[in-house]
Amino acid sequence: MLDVAGTTLSDADIRRIDHPMTGGIILFARHFQDRAQLVALTDAIRAVRDDILIAVDHEGGRVQRFRTDGFTVLPAPGKLGELWDRDVLLATKTATAFGYVLAAELRACGVDMSFTPVLDLDYGHSKVIGNRALHHDPRVVTMLAKSLNHGLALAGMANCGKHFPGHGFASADSHVALPVDDRSLEDILAADTKPYDWLGMSLASVIPAHVIYRQVDEKPAGFSRVWLQDILRGKLGFNGAIFSDDLSMEAARAGGTLTEAATAALTAGCDMVLICNQPDEAEKVLERLTFVPTKASQTRLRRMRPRGRAWKWGKLMEQVEYQQALALVKSALG
Repeated sequence: MLDVAGTTLSDADIRRIDHPMTGGIILFARHFQDRAQLVALTDAIRAVRDDILIAVDHEGGRVQRFRTDGFTVLPAPGKLGELWDRDVLLATKTATAFGYVLAAELRACGVDMSFTPVLDLDYGHSKVIGNRALHHDPRVVTMLAKSLNHGLALAGMANCGKHFPGHGFASADSHVALPVDDRSLEDILAADTKPYDWLGMSLASVIPAHVIYRQVDEKPAGFSRVWLQDILRGKLGFNGAIFSDDLSMEAARAGGTLTEAATAALTAGCDMVLICNQPDEAEKVLERLTFVPTKASQTRLRRMRPRGRAWKWGKLMEQVEYQQALALVKSALG
């Protein structure tokens, strides 16, 4: 999964999208001018490859790529956790509405999925997670994520839990450094991984953390067969898709060159690797990568495709369920 250079497709973009090793396109704020342009861009991508997965990081709060021209500016997911502490039932209902609004608006513009929800626990000292986390209690994170995932599903969108096994304890930002978590496996299993276990079959996909858990493996989780195969798939029984976190991030440098990192992540158990904000470098990886995905991996990725027809924006605005969900999000979360 890679990105495109600008707000319209260049010949180089088309060449990269058409490459057989390309499985997805990820969009950022720089790819968005207005809704009409976004729809034209996603339509153009589909015209090249109708099987491509178009994704975005769209969580609410600090991480929301499209924020104008009608898109609802969603609050940070941590607001749902604050609401839970006041009113459990209202929080779960609002989380479903939150997920529905998020997914319905994206799908109306041709975007297939958002990399959400964040399942990291809020320990209060992560520089990159903060109020992206739903709560500090894994039980609350699980219940709110389950409700949010239900809202995504109502709009036909799959979900993606991140960052396995948990990025909330390590203080460094993996975009600019390599975080290290020195806790024991027992401590991590007792808390951070619980949402992944408890969500079970309702969790469609996962992104592992660019964090080294030194007492478990010397490799970051996204490059670790111990974490991805032995623990996530083996111990927790996870059968969904695994996407790497962005291999362009500083913490991914532990994987070597981009091609080496991509190979290492795929070999460790990822189904698709992300290379963001470097389309020319991503193309070099496409040409050099020799990995052959298994049929099981291809099946897992096909399951990430959206379900049902999406509403066009004008029709979505008239939809009673959407208006009710939007009103609930605004009234409950401010």
